[in-house]
Amino acid sequence: MPDPRLSQALREAYAAAPADTVILHTLEIWHPTFTEPIRVVRDHADLTARLEAGAARDGGQRVTFIALTFDLDLPPVDTGPVPEIAVTLDNVGRELSDALEAAAISQDRIEVIYRPFLSTDLEGPHMDPPITLTLAEVEADTLRVTCRARMLDAGNKSFPSITYTAQRFPGLAR
Repeated sequence: MPDPRLSQALREAYAAAPADTVILHTLEIWHPTFTEPIRVVRDHADLTARLEAGAARDGGQRVTFIALTFDLDLPPVDTGPVPEIAVTLDNVGRELSDALEAAAISQDRIEVIYRPFLSTDLEGPHMDPPITLTLAEVEADTLRVTCRARMLDAGNKSFPSITYTAQRFPGLAR
């Protein structure tokens, strides 16, 4: 089943694989403890491209994605259970592994946004909206970070979505 979020140009690139057009896979990793998002591109050179206008950080602006070797298995477009991807980042530096380690001990979630760009058009990602995932499992060593990321898991979302605490609702404290 085709993904309706993909641009026509990206669909054509997937179908025809023209030699002059390269699909550039990017990831944005975000956690509230980060001073700025970690942005990487699967390529041999850094990439400067424009984000979509509705992006949570730097929307509509040109940003730089750092070249990094990584592999990802995109989730299938189907009606199965919670879609999940596996991401492997190779040759990670100390900065990335330290940032992920600090984020892992926090109670906040680590967010990953996947955006495909075309080498012939860097004025915005060719998937709208981009896929937003939450890291579920992270394993790191000195050279590699392996993680699994999931899309919104509505089946495990608390209901009601409000957590009743004494701090938020002082009338509960007794």
